[in-house]
Amino acid sequence: MTNALRVLAPVALALAVAGCSLSGLLGGGKTPATLLTLTPEAADPGSIARTANAGQAVTIAVPAVAKEIRSNRVPVQVSPTDVQYVKDLQWVDTPDKLFADLVAETIRRTTGRVVLGSKQSALDPGLVVNGELQQFGYNAQTGQVVVQYDATLSTEGGTRVEARRFTANVPADGTNLTVGPALNRAANQVAADVARWIGG
Repeated sequence: MTNALRVLAPVALALAVAGCSLSGLLGGGKTPATLLTLTPEAADPGSIARTANAGQAVTIAVPAVAKEIRSNRVPVQVSPTDVQYVKDLQWVDTPDKLFADLVAETIRRTTGRVVLGSKQSALDPGLVVNGELQQFGYNAQTGQVVVQYDATLSTEGGTRVEARRFTANVPADGTNLTVGPALNRAANQVAADVARWIGG
């Protein structure tokens, strides 16, 4: 082996190992056969045509989330200090965006409100629903998925602000076969509760 090869061989090996490690950290492993999304359980009313006076529309903002939730993977709370992820289970998008879409669609289907997304709020935000998605995963200690949403409801200009915590728990066994459907059910329970809170 030449001197040049003796120098380059360890460097190449280090780069290869680093590449493998980085791939693991970024979730570069095998992609699951299917990807998970949230689907509304409220009945679809079909075509909708609505109008709203100033301040009567509802704007649904994308909630803030913790780092372990801001991922396409589903977190498992093994202990208060240990977070892992459900094997072979991934979202099509991050849960904060999927949850905001679900809440908006549930309000649209179950109330008479005009519902806007964050990008449409320049028209007239009306009531603004914001908040933090505190939990959105599986708790191995209780054997349940948990969806916990700390929501705020404010009028335009902040003349009135309300806050409320919504929580739903649904049993699951920790596998990708049960955690996905359970999370969808729990998210729908919270979305329905938010819709009733807003009313209209």
